Amino acid sequence: MTQPRVFVSRLIPQEGLEILKEYCQIEISDYNGVLPPSLLLEKVKNTDGLLVLLTDVINKEVMSAAGKQLKVISNYAVGYNNIDVAEATKLGIMVTNTPGVLTETTADLAWALLMSIARRIVEGDRFIRAGKFRGWEPMLLLGTDIHDATLGLIGMGRIGQAMAHRARGFNLKVIYYDKKPVSIDLEKELGVSYRNFDNLLRESDFVSIHVPLNEETFHLIGQRELKLMKKESYLINTARGPIVDEKALAKALREGIIRGAALDVFENEPKIEPELMDLDNLIMVPHIGSASYQTRTKMAIMAAKNLVSALKGERPEYLVNPEVFDKK
Repeated sequence: MTQPRVFVSRLIPQEGLEILKEYCQIEISDYNGVLPPSLLLEKVKNTDGLLVLLTDVINKEVMSAAGKQLKVISNYAVGYNNIDVAEATKLGIMVTNTPGVLTETTADLAWALLMSIARRIVEGDRFIRAGKFRGWEPMLLLGTDIHDATLGLIGMGRIGQAMAHRARGFNLKVIYYDKKPVSIDLEKELGVSYRNFDNLLRESDFVSIHVPLNEETFHLIGQRELKLMKKESYLINTARGPIVDEKALAKALREGIIRGAALDVFENEPKIEPELMDLDNLIMVPHIGSASYQTRTKMAIMAAKNLVSALKGERPEYLVNPEVFDKK
């Protein structure tokens, strides 16, 4: 029997590849970087399944190029805003993702960024490497206390809740905003209080973003919102880049409208807004929220199992558009 043909858009941990190899004929992209649209269109031709990253835009054109035999698009990510799910559903193509597995790991990074920007860790490292350290000084690289501060969480899903748990160890007051507030029981369990969006921005010493990207959250944080924040406050984004208007953020950081920011995600990845590049009160890391050996391996296994299940005619465990399977 001919094995299903699968295209994998980037090298993933071996444990996931081994699952695919048992059932599929796989091709792994060796392109160094995000696949250009023209190359992606070429590579997906005559495939039964795709295992792609959130950096791969999978639209109607890509699905058409793959051919009518395309059964599944397995996204190696929790979010799937890179895939035209409505078009996939229309064409009877299953879309899957990898939820839950990266919650704690991403919260770890968000917390690390919060601590690093508040205590100027990256600046301190650069200071020493530049040979500027001349000994202890009373006014050298003064930062901001984290303990007893107010943490504002935009989004109270899995990662937002994980951040609330971490905040307890530092005795932070935690407030949150979400389109749909959590239950009173969960608020009590987490020790959090609801605020409307503007009040959260006004009250918080640290604002950490944990919402998905959609039409409502695009540029959720812009010039108006940054001006509502405290002058001594910090913004942390480990969710999706376009949630923050980067030009507005650069202006706010330059002009001291807020004290600092830390970003793991960017509006036009992998391109970075030039105005951000020379700001000392900004930490930037290259979208490594889930980048631990353990979590990336779990993601690979989940994505591979999702894909193989779909190709076998089974219901994938993490199916974004279940109506496709239900119609079969």
